[in-house]
Amino acid sequence: MKYEIIVVGGGHAGCEACLAAARKGHKTLLVTGNIKNIADMPCNPSIGGSAKGIVVREIDALGGEMGINADKSQIQIKMLNCAKGPAVQALRAQGDKVTYPKEMLKTLRSQDNLDIKESLVEDLIVVDKKVKGVILEDGEKIESDAVILTTGTYLKADIMVGDSRRREGPHGERPSNFLSDKLKEYGFKIIRLKTGTPQRIDKNSIDYSKTKEELGDSVHRAFSFDRKPDYKIEDQVPCYLIYTTEETHKIIRENLNKSSMYGGLDDVTGVGPRYCPSIEDKIVRFSDKERHQLFLEPESKYYDDIYLQGFSTSMPHDIQEKMVHSLPGLENAKILKYAYAIEYDAIYPTQLKQSLETKVLENLFTAGQINGTSGYEEAACQGLIAGINASLKLEGKEPLILKRNEAYIGVLIDDLITKGVRDPYRLLTSRAEYRLLLRHDNADIRLREKGYEVGLINEERHNKFLDKLSKIDELTKLLKESRITPKQNEYIVSINSTPLKDGISLYELLKRPEINMDHINHFIDLDFDDEIKEQVYINIKYEGYIVKANKEAEKMVNLDNKMIPNDIDYDKIHNLASEAKQKLKEVMPTSIGQALRISGVNPADISILMIYLKKEYHYDRRNI
Repeated sequence: MKYEIIVVGGGHAGCEACLAAARKGHKTLLVTGNIKNIADMPCNPSIGGSAKGIVVREIDALGGEMGINADKSQIQIKMLNCAKGPAVQALRAQGDKVTYPKEMLKTLRSQDNLDIKESLVEDLIVVDKKVKGVILEDGEKIESDAVILTTGTYLKADIMVGDSRRREGPHGERPSNFLSDKLKEYGFKIIRLKTGTPQRIDKNSIDYSKTKEELGDSVHRAFSFDRKPDYKIEDQVPCYLIYTTEETHKIIRENLNKSSMYGGLDDVTGVGPRYCPSIEDKIVRFSDKERHQLFLEPESKYYDDIYLQGFSTSMPHDIQEKMVHSLPGLENAKILKYAYAIEYDAIYPTQLKQSLETKVLENLFTAGQINGTSGYEEAACQGLIAGINASLKLEGKEPLILKRNEAYIGVLIDDLITKGVRDPYRLLTSRAEYRLLLRHDNADIRLREKGYEVGLINEERHNKFLDKLSKIDELTKLLKESRITPKQNEYIVSINSTPLKDGISLYELLKRPEINMDHINHFIDLDFDDEIKEQVYINIKYEGYIVKANKEAEKMVNLDNKMIPNDIDYDKIHNLASEAKQKLKEVMPTSIGQALRISGVNPADISILMIYLKKEYHYDRRNI
């Protein structure tokens, strides 16, 4: 049987990819090594976090599934960075490791146009540099018009503990031993990356009196714009904070050579994550720090495993026992699962187009950890974009390309394809130049219309969104038209604000740092939902900063709209620095804006490039 789209891998990227393709009406097949591991969370079952929580909102705004599923399965949820500005606020939920994959599998099985097959893919069907399907481990060939690879950490996966190395994936699953070699034969540059996971502790063996309790928020929260929270706030499961001790650091330093990464194995080539390092890395790299914070986080309501966040390691089991027992409250802890490191193959992501189609093989898309990223959220958003763009290509339409000022998803993909990776890529707010524009609260305003245009947001959800926009405009207009005079100074002074000398609109009053919506409610009845009031409040309070950020973004968009011809030959450009020439040939940027963001390409190189384009292609240099 022939399919239109085949998705390889059932992790978070694969789930979003196959759902997007099927929901757009394309006959889709998901091939996964083990159906029981669909939407599995081999590391912490948390969803969201700094920057990542905003990505989950963006996925939901576009019509993806992760936000809905996270809301169904969370056992604790909170807003991070509440004391800071809206640009860095993001949701984080502790998910249930049983419920999340169960709910996602239910969604997949109920989806029209989607079949699921349990098998490993060993090769691709390739004709004239075009992918025509996949070849399974038993030799079966399945044809398709497009293939999306979302293989996670399973390409030649090795589990490493101490001086042992086992060729297997998480949970002891069979890895994909041949596909990355085939990709190499087709011309892909393959890199080796590494990540890891910490111990799981029996919750009944922990002395919680030596820990600090961390609770969820006391107000309802949700990732999805369309699903009202239905959980009981008081039923949220607590997490706990502890710190490493001097004894912990001593044990690690004395046994460093037993770690797989520091001498236990002499053939480790994978590069580990910079922003989620092992505890050994922390002790070595930050030797001046007296302690490191760790979190005890429940994995599920249905079993007793506690995830020891921040304590991943590749030490031998006997050393792990000593390390864990040196922690406050864990002196008598029972380890249910030991920590390990995992090494795996990935493709170097500059070999991708902005659509996530590969430059090496036509009709082949890749998403998730195979592209050099880390994290469930980074994987899911790539899967969604790959699913959308594979579908749009089959429909003969232009791909969905999100710019850096439109979405964190756009930042992530642009970083990958323009800069490449050295270690597993993790989204951070600091990576986004326009983070004030890319907020948690406005993800739907930025992206829902795009989700509607590509066909993943139905009329009901779209009309609800349009109603929200109308309410925002209505409240904004009301605040502009409602005025107060010095007659209200008694109240103004009572809230420690400067007395009025003349009449002023409530819109202008709200710009004062000390004024909030509760104060405005004193003057007029604000009969609007909280999310409407929040949106208007942020728009007014940060109006000057938002206007400035939009002006800066316009400059970038102008540069991104200045396209570089596909047939350009950089070897013909004289006086271009050799490093710039090499990087430009590797990335083959589609625009001047993208070329400027390539590491190793400086403004002088861009000037030379612009002169060449003007001479050879009659390029217009205005606004550069």
